[in-house]
Amino acid sequence: MKTIGNILWLVLAGFWLALGYIIGGLILCVTIIGIPFGIQSFKLAGLAFWPFGRTAVIGSSAGPLEIVFNVIWLVLFGWAIFVAHIAAGVLLCITIIGIPFGIQAFKLSLLALWPFGRVIVPTSTAYSSYNTRA
Repeated sequence: MKTIGNILWLVLAGFWLALGYIIGGLILCVTIIGIPFGIQSFKLAGLAFWPFGRTAVIGSSAGPLEIVFNVIWLVLFGWAIFVAHIAAGVLLCITIIGIPFGIQAFKLSLLALWPFGRVIVPTSTAYSSYNTRA
């Protein structure tokens, strides 16, 4: 079922969404200062391309620099991406068929809000072998 959901997601929205994140990541990587933000954009692209069966969990902490980068991301990019994903998720959840896609949009919205320190893992191992601190 995950494969069918991923293929439908890819055809309907995932390809274009991932392409947008990749283009944004490439633009951010032009400067040395933007490289960490470009890497987070590529992380979002990977999850946007094939989201079913994968989730984002909290990885090992990188310290205060992670918080600083997350705040910069939130102010410059994160809030707009978050609002767009929430709006898309609400619209997708209007129909019964769109609910799984809406859930994926909500999952992407949380990652887009605070991406530093998150790791994309398969859902089968998300809570068994990774640090899931609160």
